[in-house]
Amino acid sequence: MPLRNKANFGVLEGLLTTLLNEKIVIQKLLENESNQEDEYDKYNRVDILAENSRGEHVIIEV
Repeated sequence: MPLRNKANFGVLEGLLTTLLNEKIVIQKLLENESNQEDEYDKYNRVDILAENSRGEHVIIEV
């Protein structure tokens, strides 16, 4: 599931909404980093700018 595709934001918003117990709407992706030391490592990090149910902007690292 490529996160850069906005069509997939709904799935991630649903997961974050469930985990954080409040409505989360993704505004945009801020940063995407892959820290692979060899070809078998699967470590990726994504920073997401989102808005919560109170209208606050939050940054979530996934």
